[in-house]
Amino acid sequence: MSLASISFKELRLDRVSRAFGSFTALNQIELVIGKGEFVALLGPSGCGKSTALNCIAGLLGTTGGGIYIDDKRIDQLKPEDRGFGMVFQNYALFPHMTVLQNVGFGLKMRGLPRAEIETRAQAALALVRLQGQADKLPGQLSGGQQQRVAIARAIVIEPPLVLMDEPLSNLDAKLRLEMRAEIRRIHNQLGATTIYVTHDQDEALSLADRIVVLRDGSIRQVGTPHELYESPLYLDVAEFMGFRNKVVGKVVRVANGVATISTEGRELTGRAMDALKPGDEAVLAARGDDVVEGASGGNAIQAVVETIEYRGREHVGTARTDTGMELVFHGPRNVELGSRISLEIDALRALVFAKAGAA
Repeated sequence: MSLASISFKELRLDRVSRAFGSFTALNQIELVIGKGEFVALLGPSGCGKSTALNCIAGLLGTTGGGIYIDDKRIDQLKPEDRGFGMVFQNYALFPHMTVLQNVGFGLKMRGLPRAEIETRAQAALALVRLQGQADKLPGQLSGGQQQRVAIARAIVIEPPLVLMDEPLSNLDAKLRLEMRAEIRRIHNQLGATTIYVTHDQDEALSLADRIVVLRDGSIRQVGTPHELYESPLYLDVAEFMGFRNKVVGKVVRVANGVATISTEGRELTGRAMDALKPGDEAVLAARGDDVVEGASGGNAIQAVVETIEYRGREHVGTARTDTGMELVFHGPRNVELGSRISLEIDALRALVFAKAGAA
């Protein structure tokens, strides 16, 4: 059974907009997704990622632009005529139907013979590793198993596109990790195209071929997980990719792509991400694990410890500088609350943005 049998080269969003009265949820989104790609739509609540997915699915209409599969415009089609598979956050299983009946429901609506429905539904259950569960009701399954049923139901119809809207958010941490691996395995085995909505950067990094970061209804950056993790182009993207520490200062020099800022009587350096010149106000951004207590290098700032947590192989804490900036840091040892420490920032991994980038 081929579960990705409908051939297409690309899905294209051409200046897609969606407004709710005076509120613009999507603002002229332009995006091309190739066949077989796994693309994550990533961003905070209210950024437009679920709205974009629902417009692609046909659950929401667009108020501008068009959605195309190759040269065929599809945003004017009903959801059932698009033939996409959809996996929801809340599973949306029929509680009175068996697992097999739930998986085969879409095929039944298409009028397929009973024998073919059962054969294809059993094959989909095998793909999500739920053999032997066909006769159970959803209430007899764990959350992870119910999510597998929802995935099987989405793929059994052989969709050209599988759409997933935060499918793991209701699962505990262990199940999320397990299901993350399963979703990628299924995607690879099918060779299908998947669009996956999440607010979790770790999910996006581990699953996607490309990540689309949205903010306020607009696309901020599109790139591979490595590109987004190592070189976010904007401060707000950096913040969402884990650059929690922000040190404000003034640029004192820029050379060979490296910017040095002055802050609290010290100089700190990082990669220049904007066109900076001496005298500009700037923000140096760094991840918590790139700020280390007790290191001996020179790219350091003083701060007073406010919290400290034991994490097994290391300690993670927060500290506040003399001007009130809070920093997250990692270190090999416990430190006393209220103690004054030196925090070294990895100059090769820190990024420096123009302060206007915070707007």
